Amino acid sequence: MKRISVLLAEDHTLVRQGLRALLQVERDIEVVGEAETGRQAMALTRKLRPAVVVMDIAMPLLNGLEATRQILKALPATRVIILSAHGDDAYVDQVIAMGASGYLLKQASAHVLSKAVREVHKGNSFFSPSIARRFPGLDRSPADRAGLPMKKGVRLSSREMEVLQLIAEGKANKETAAELDISIKTVEKHRDHLMQKLNIHDTAGLTRYAISVGIIESSVQMTIV
Repeated sequence: MKRISVLLAEDHTLVRQGLRALLQVERDIEVVGEAETGRQAMALTRKLRPAVVVMDIAMPLLNGLEATRQILKALPATRVIILSAHGDDAYVDQVIAMGASGYLLKQASAHVLSKAVREVHKGNSFFSPSIARRFPGLDRSPADRAGLPMKKGVRLSSREMEVLQLIAEGKANKETAAELDISIKTVEKHRDHLMQKLNIHDTAGLTRYAISVGIIESSVQMTIV
């Protein structure tokens, strides 16, 4: 029997180890890799080609939502399950938009994770019951959900999302440029575009916005520059 290969993307080591322990007892599931950042998750997904990625939302350098968008663009056959402590509509809206196959709350019972892995591997969707009740139609496949109504909001490009997260994490323009391998001038242009799109005119405001939409957690230590 070929086992379902799974990549775990979670920045908290204890949580990641717990997820691995839960899945390792399942005879039909194999954890093939672990990632601590969204950027590492992308690299390992390209390298290991897991069938399913279990992705936390709030991770350093690149959040789980943007990592999911980039993974599915590069490897559309990959199934992604978002794992989060937050079940707010704003988070779920973004997950639906990114094309993830599932969304689990961290408060869910242990057996739910393995069930979700099996369901999304079959091509189905799997959402925590409390979320599914609020969003009719989530039982459809990700492709079929493309036409579901979404809350209107500002759409940021992948690069803008990356720059926004690094700004919110307190990175200076020089650090952001080095992390993304772009010029400082390009970083400044992206920062200007973000402020125009979001109608926000200072770094503190960008940081508050990033927290409000789940790009980073409020507990992240930041130095506003």
